[in-house]
This record gives sequence, structure tokens and C-alpha cells, in this order.
Amino acid sequence: MEQKELTRGSGILLAISSLPSSYGIGTLGNAAFRFVDLLVDLKQKYWQVLPIGPTSFGDSPYQAMSVFAGNPYLIDLDNLIDEGLLSQNEISSYKWGNDRTGIDYAVLFENRYKILRQAFSRFRREQEAFLKFQMEQKDWLEDYALFMAIKHEHRDESWEKWEEDLRKREPGALESSRERLKEDICFWKFCQYEFYNQWKALKEYANSRGVQIIGDVSFYVGLDSADVWANQELFLLEPDGTPSCVAAAVPDKFSSHGQVWGNPLYNWKRMEEDGFLWWKSRVVNRTKMFDVIRIDHFLGIVKDYTVPYGAWNASNGKWLKGPGRKLTNALNEVIGDCCFIADDYGGKTPVPGVKKLLDKAGWPGMKVLMFAFDGDTANEHLPHNYIDHHTVVYAGTHDNETIVGYFHEKTEYELAYLYEYLNISSKEDIPDALIRAAYASTADIAIIQMQDVLKLGNEARMNAPSTVGFNWRWRLGTEQLSEERRAWIRNLAAVYRR
Repeated sequence: MEQKELTRGSGILLAISSLPSSYGIGTLGNAAFRFVDLLVDLKQKYWQVLPIGPTSFGDSPYQAMSVFAGNPYLIDLDNLIDEGLLSQNEISSYKWGNDRTGIDYAVLFENRYKILRQAFSRFRREQEAFLKFQMEQKDWLEDYALFMAIKHEHRDESWEKWEEDLRKREPGALESSRERLKEDICFWKFCQYEFYNQWKALKEYANSRGVQIIGDVSFYVGLDSADVWANQELFLLEPDGTPSCVAAAVPDKFSSHGQVWGNPLYNWKRMEEDGFLWWKSRVVNRTKMFDVIRIDHFLGIVKDYTVPYGAWNASNGKWLKGPGRKLTNALNEVIGDCCFIADDYGGKTPVPGVKKLLDKAGWPGMKVLMFAFDGDTANEHLPHNYIDHHTVVYAGTHDNETIVGYFHEKTEYELAYLYEYLNISSKEDIPDALIRAAYASTADIAIIQMQDVLKLGNEARMNAPSTVGFNWRWRLGTEQLSEERRAWIRNLAAVYRR
């Protein structure tokens, strides 16, 4: 099967949360529009963002409380002032954190919903646009808003710890909660209404300026999510709601014990019975949010690596067969004018069947230059080994160290092949040489992290897998690209037809 061809171009990877703002986290407001302007100035065609769902414990966008909902933290507060729902004094009366280059999630958790509830208290909920939004998004919004209201009532406790009648979604218990919590349910719908409206305005602006948005879609969903609670039969769960086993990643050179992600696994047999309707609904929703959809962890479609629930490392996991072509065919039926990109990296030892399925699905895979220079001239991530242009090349991803950080501790002996390949002679030359190599490659799209455009070290790293406490926090501070730097990037885009 074939999908629409990707337009040759380049882009920058930057999470919405990483944009500058005065309120503790990047938002969908003015700074997002100005970043689009920057991309246009740099002759870029793509902006890749991380998942945009509401985050839970650990703050990971890959463990969202809904795969359909938007993160209320990203709602721009200045826009709510423009709507007459808030005043500047009200917003300024809260603390949003002291570090303009980082995110204090504890402060956000404490204060963000308070200010949003103030805005909600002035919101005219009977307006036609809000009623229409509720009808259009009803399939997921009703369950999500009810889930969040019950969760708030239970002091944010995970749903597996709720009373049995709520955990098992007994009709009487749900109806009682809907009546008791109707005000709070409406608040959570309001948050989604504001998020979706602000996202729509940003996407329309980006598209009008020739910029396409690549949206990252996590393969798995968080256990403590409206998706799992409302669709328990679609996941491998025990009667009490705990997972039978959880998703993990095999040990590799980046993690000697592997990674335990903790996500519940899909009940593929049950999903196949209705033609993967839940997955189709998810993709249709994202086609309205993004121009290109990047499916994270594509190899999970071929097979899942799993460990028992509660395991602390992934050394003794096992593989379970995935749906394969049945799922990719189903998703190709609903992709429309959007395009897929597959995160097909499977570690040092490729998983059999991944490349074959990728070809049959017609989706481009990924290459990562940071994985290329191990001394093996046949390494698939080296540009001279790209089979065709139907691929997306990254210098590094959100899960890697920055370019500067990764190569900082390497010895000259370890870097000898890289120096020869890139025709450079020092570590200082590596970031720009890797960017040039990505642009010069035959890959349809070349994506560079903003941190690497700025040549920052590991203090700007976005995520270190298998760790908690310091991830997902980096934000653009006062760093500005000099005109000389801008001109260099523009020139690369022109020289390599990006």
C-alpha cells in the first residue's frame, strides 16, 4: 500500500512545552506562532512536536491520561485574558517557577488548574460553539471528562484503586458520578475546548506559512488513563485492573538492563474483532491535529517485548506477537491526506519482520546519525547506506543525549571514523557536520533537535530513558540564533533542496 509522498524538506524538533513563556511552561500562545515565523525564516518545512496529551506522574508525554485529549498545561493564559476569562493580575498572583529554562511540574500541578477553574467560572457554557465541540468529540470526551472528575474526587489516585463499582464501570455508579460531579465534568470539557481551539489556530497559521506539523503519537497508552479505564476489554488486564504484563524495551548499549515502560499491552485478538476501531478513531483524531503522524515504537506492531507487572528491569522479558499488517492496513484506510512516519528503531539487533512490514505498509522509517558511527561501514544509519529517499533522518531524538553531550566524552580513537567520514578534525566541528550530513542525505525529511541547532550540552537533554525526576523539563530560555547562524541554516536548506 502507498501513502502520499512526503515533501523533501527539513525541520526542527521542539516540544510545545519547551517554548519560552512567563507562566512556567511553553504554551500554544504567541511564542508558538513566533516559532513558526522562525522556521519560515530558516527555510524549514516541518515542526515536529512531542505527544500533546495530559501528563500524569513522571510528567512523560508518552504516559498521557488520554490519547485524544490535549494537555491543559499547554493552554495559553494570555489568550484567556483576550477572551475576558482572566485578568493579568489574577495570573500574576500565582507562582509559575523561577527557572525560565526549565519546568517545575510540582508548581504547575499546584497552580495551573486553579487559574483554569477561575477562567471556567466566567465561561459561558451554553454557547453554541462549546455545545458543538462536545457533540463532535463525544466519543472520547464524555469518558475522559468523567474519568478526570472521578480522579480529582479521589485525590488523583490511579483508577485501579477506586471502588470496585467505579473501577468496573457499573452503570449505576457511573450515573451517580455524572450527576454528583457534573460541574467538574464540565470543567474538564472546557479545558479541552480551549486546547482544541488554540491548537486549531496554531496549525492553521503554520500551514498558511508553509510549515507542516509532525505529531508524535505514542504506541502504548498509560495505565492510569481514560483510554484503559473506559476500554478495559481492549487491554490485557487482570480482574482487579492491574496489567497481566507490561511493555518494556530489550537491553541495549544505551540501557544495560533494558527499560520497563509499564504500559499495559493491547488485547490484539479483541481489537481485531471490530477491525481495530479504537485505533482507527485515534488516528482519525490525530489527522485533524497533525499533517504527519510519527508512530512511536513501530516494532510493537510486529511484536511486543514484555515483562511481568512490577518487574524493576527488563532483562528477563518475553516477546508477544503483534497484529502486523492487519493493523497497518486498517490505519492506511483512515489516514486520508495525512502521512505516517514509523519509529522503526529496534536496538542494536533489528527485530525480524519490521522492515518487511514497513515496506508493505508504505511508511517511511527513521535513521539516526547518532547511532551511525560505531565503526561499521555497513551501519544502516550511515547516509551512504540509505536504500532510497523514503525515510526520515534525525541527528538525534528526544531520548538521546544532545550531539555535544554525546560526543564530549568520546576518545579521539573512538571518533576517528566519524572524523574521516564527515571530513572534520575536532569535536567542536561535530554538531554542524552532522546537521550538514542529514541535510545532504537522500532522506525526504531531515529533523534536528532545537538543542542541537543551538549546540547545547546535556544540561538541555529532554529525556534519559529509565530515569525519573529530571526529564521533559528543558525549555528555550534567552538563547537566540545569531544572524550568522540563521544564514548558515538557510544556506543548507537551499544547497540541499530542503
